[in-house]
Amino acid sequence: MTPDDLGAELGERATLVQFSSAFCQPCRATRRILAEVAEMVPGTAHVEIDAESRLELVRSLNILSTPTVLILDRSGYVVKRASGRPRKADVIGALGLAIGE
Repeated sequence: MTPDDLGAELGERATLVQFSSAFCQPCRATRRILAEVAEMVPGTAHVEIDAESRLELVRSLNILSTPTVLILDRSGYVVKRASGRPRKADVIGALGLAIGE
């Protein structure tokens, strides 16, 4: 994925991409978890994308539900994908794969 795809810059080390929708209750908790992890790990960006306003991207990535989280490495390659509200420990573990730790 590129900054043009995301509408935001990639993180220096990794990017947490969250696909959300307006009335999605688990999306709020996911937003909080990903923001906390991004603050904890230097060089990590959190980008939230409104699925309803980016239908072409949603279709191209086969996003079927919200929240869906993609963890990208520094090059924008998807190293992990998950649907539903993630556990903080799982996000940190997947982020380790993205940054090579």
